[in-house]
Amino acid sequence: MDYTHNPYRGAGMSHPQLDAIPWPLADAAPVLELLQRCPRAGRTPLAHVPELAQAAGVADMAIKDERARMGMGSFKALGAAYVIACDARDGVAAGRTYVTASAGNHGLSVAAGAAAFGARARIYIAETVPEGFAERLRGLGAEVVREGTVYEDSMAAAAQAAESEGLALLSDSSWAGYTRRPHRLMEGYLVLMAEAVSDLARAPTHILLQAGVGGLAAACAAHARAAWGDAPLIFVVEPEAAPALTASIAAGAPIETPGPVSIMGRLDCKAPSLIALKGLARDADGFLTISEAEARAGTAAAEAAGFASTPSGAAGLAAALASGPLRERLALTDSARVLTILSEAPEA
Repeated sequence: MDYTHNPYRGAGMSHPQLDAIPWPLADAAPVLELLQRCPRAGRTPLAHVPELAQAAGVADMAIKDERARMGMGSFKALGAAYVIACDARDGVAAGRTYVTASAGNHGLSVAAGAAAFGARARIYIAETVPEGFAERLRGLGAEVVREGTVYEDSMAAAAQAAESEGLALLSDSSWAGYTRRPHRLMEGYLVLMAEAVSDLARAPTHILLQAGVGGLAAACAAHARAAWGDAPLIFVVEPEAAPALTASIAAGAPIETPGPVSIMGRLDCKAPSLIALKGLARDADGFLTISEAEARAGTAAAEAAGFASTPSGAAGLAAALASGPLRERLALTDSARVLTILSEAPEA
């Protein structure tokens, strides 16, 4: 496990590629208002887990458990489906085809949102994505297309299809010239942190947020700063195989990071979302990369405590179990109160 201090905390990173990129939103009220109309939109629980607190050597370990969010198995239910719901509210969803790439739960959210609001979904997946996931997408009415060996290949195919066929690209990442839909998608994620804020009696001392392209982490960090100011230390957790945000912070510029395939499949993204990078450069105190072995250990610890998940879903918890000198750098003392997110259910 390696740690990178964020020198841009508070002010943000100044870089030409980020100048025209919007900041992540922090106000969850518009999302909560829309979700009140959805019969499946219940709150997810926040659990205090003494055995995990003891394992981490801290006073409290709070887990925001997203495994049952809207019956879809992950926090992603709050993202793409929210974008399509907003389009439906504006009268532009019905009959539209939404296209995206997915390594997991984002595709399910696109498919479910399209099915709910009279639209169609086409999901590009890489050759490495399990066929069981493809079947789940088809079960929601989505067209599934395999393209390439990694997520970035399928994302390029989805973007090309959107341009050549006039489809609505709905990515959970953002880049120069493509920010409107991912900006709204990240707004949907604010709900889970707003619920955590209301459920906690006082601010945590530490928040550990796993990241792929960074949308979840950036949205949660923005809301946490709005609610609690500088009180929590916020750390972003990535796989060693895909340290896109960490490397971008270290370089002082958005960069792509080649690397092997990670068991943290939902976090195995080699390029950061520019909206997420802009927000996290301002809001995060530091960035952590964890090994495959550390991810497995975190998943095993979560399961032993009754919180079965995946290496991606439990990555924040895995980082909270840091020991040795790194623990000191994170100020993880025996009085620390830690908040992590269990972002997805175990794979079927």
